[in-house]
Amino acid sequence: MTSRCLVRSASVRDAKALRNIRLEALADTPEAYGSTYEESAKWSKLKWRWIAKSWNYYLGECDGVVCGMASGGTNEDHPGTWWLYGMYVTPSARGSGVADLLVERVSSWARAQGASELFLHVTASVGRARAFYAKMGFRENGATIVMERDPSITLVTMVRSLV
Repeated sequence: MTSRCLVRSASVRDAKALRNIRLEALADTPEAYGSTYEESAKWSKLKWRWIAKSWNYYLGECDGVVCGMASGGTNEDHPGTWWLYGMYVTPSARGSGVADLLVERVSSWARAQGASELFLHVTASVGRARAFYAKMGFRENGATIVMERDPSITLVTMVRSLV
């Protein structure tokens, strides 16, 4: 049986689902995110409701179950650029196409904002993520940064043309 996957914008009603998938992501690949499981697990229900309502999150679902997330935003360090943040797909849904749908949804959002490119940071040591982004048309642009919360982690900057 083939899974039916879709991506939709998160809303305040999704606070619990967003919390669950975000905590799963932080437990699965802690080196890939700017926050930690420990700090995020302490956030109140009210804070999760605010994040679900106020941040530009998208949730991936397969057969009605939330199995992925991604966010689109800007970056204060790079004015006038649009970014893909916090991408994650639960291991059982990898290969289902939901990751592709998440990237396309954030790309569509960025295009609607007038962007011609979409940027992201990916942890240098997470090869499967770098390979996935390359498959989706992202290319390393030569820039790297050190993760703010853990200077031992290097992030590679990738960019995808949206035109």
